[in-house]
Amino acid sequence: MSLPVLEPCPCLIGGEWRDITGVNASAVHNPSTGQTIAETPMCTAEQANAAIEAAAAALPQWKETPPVERARVLFRFKILLEANSEKIARCITRENGKTLLESQGDLRRGIEMVEFACGAPSLLTGETLENIARGIDCETVRQPLGVCVGITPFNFPAMIPLWMYPLALVCGNTFVLKPSEKVPLTAITIARLLEEAGIPRGAFNLVHGGRECVSALITHPKVRAISFVGSTPVGRYIFETGTRHGKRVQANGGAKNYVVIMPDADLENSTRGVIEGAFGCAGERCMASSTALLVSDAGKAVLPSLRQAATSLKVGPTDRDPQPDVGPLITREHRDRVAGLIETGANEGAKIVSDGRAIRVDNAPNGFFLGPTILDEVQSKMTVAREEIFGPVLNVMRMDDLDAAIATVNCSAYGNGASIFTRSGKAAREFKHRVKAGMVGINIGVPASMAWFPFSGWSDSFFGELHMQGKEGVQFFTEQKVVTSRWFGEEEGSIWSNR
Repeated sequence: MSLPVLEPCPCLIGGEWRDITGVNASAVHNPSTGQTIAETPMCTAEQANAAIEAAAAALPQWKETPPVERARVLFRFKILLEANSEKIARCITRENGKTLLESQGDLRRGIEMVEFACGAPSLLTGETLENIARGIDCETVRQPLGVCVGITPFNFPAMIPLWMYPLALVCGNTFVLKPSEKVPLTAITIARLLEEAGIPRGAFNLVHGGRECVSALITHPKVRAISFVGSTPVGRYIFETGTRHGKRVQANGGAKNYVVIMPDADLENSTRGVIEGAFGCAGERCMASSTALLVSDAGKAVLPSLRQAATSLKVGPTDRDPQPDVGPLITREHRDRVAGLIETGANEGAKIVSDGRAIRVDNAPNGFFLGPTILDEVQSKMTVAREEIFGPVLNVMRMDDLDAAIATVNCSAYGNGASIFTRSGKAAREFKHRVKAGMVGINIGVPASMAWFPFSGWSDSFFGELHMQGKEGVQFFTEQKVVTSRWFGEEEGSIWSNR
């Protein structure tokens, strides 16, 4: 029996694609089949430092490139992303396990960030004021920081890297990306398109690896800024280490997002919102609707509706047609961890209403599948209520009233998203005003912000001052200079007259 042919995982350093040998490697799986499809090289500090030096060497020319010309590179990049969207989506599905529809959405949200970055000539415009004192004018200008680094997770192989480097590049910075070792192929595919769009050699670099590579990236003296998305413990480490070494850091961590369902909520729409939020992308997203808070009598109708909807979802392999509703988890180890948390929840007193551990996928017996699971009667002290599960598991908690629901949300250590389903404007306003979360939804299951608004996590869901996306993203990747000027006429000669 012949061994499967593995896809190459080169690094891009200084405009050169390099095959990295002589280092450890991490297996990349097709989650639908369990098959190894590639091996990611665990780059050492040597490769990380080389990428940073390449970015530093490219910086002087790139930062002096007019913003409109930088934006034109991004315009060409956007066109190439759209022209190759099917290829990219299938790559995402193959190495991540998303359904094709979810992979297309992953890429689409990333393209929206590229579209936003294409507005650089307007986004980078400063302000002026004449005569702040007699004959004295003042202006502000935004200038690039320098070399920037992005460290991204497995769950959105296209979107999350595209949150970072298009805006960094169009602001005049150079960039080093380290994608998750679990999903390197999407990053490589998209990087080749950025090259085709005309990014100068060394302005964008890509390396792979784990802790050694990351440590080199976040401590190198020539790195000015770090963008990170991942778990809260790692996000805290990145933030503390990066800032200790004088870097500007934005680090998105984990989450525990709540959806409040009031007794007056529309049953069909609230059920759909919770189900899509909890089980979309197999629950592997930091904006997943992981906990439903059923207020007062809402549980009588909502819980049976949720159970029926969850059990009707088709689970299966995503690398073939027809497409399922829910795909596999990223690795066997992660699938087993989520299954273990379900068991822990049951042992601590939660009631399993729908058990996804029993799922069997006959046409893909080696895939990393776990079906939609609902745990009822969850209490705030339970492990499943406190820990981010990051899988297709929905906790259900019962609340006496809206005050109790808001108090439950506000007790969480996290603060990414919170939503409410209601017909009451008063209840919606009260929730919006009092809830402690950076992104709030009103009759929206997943209140993730679009590219031109910040992805505004709070508390242990975010470390830093300036969030990703939107105007805050521009502020993060630039530093503001204030220029105050006065001109004296005596030295100008007679340029204002013919005498």
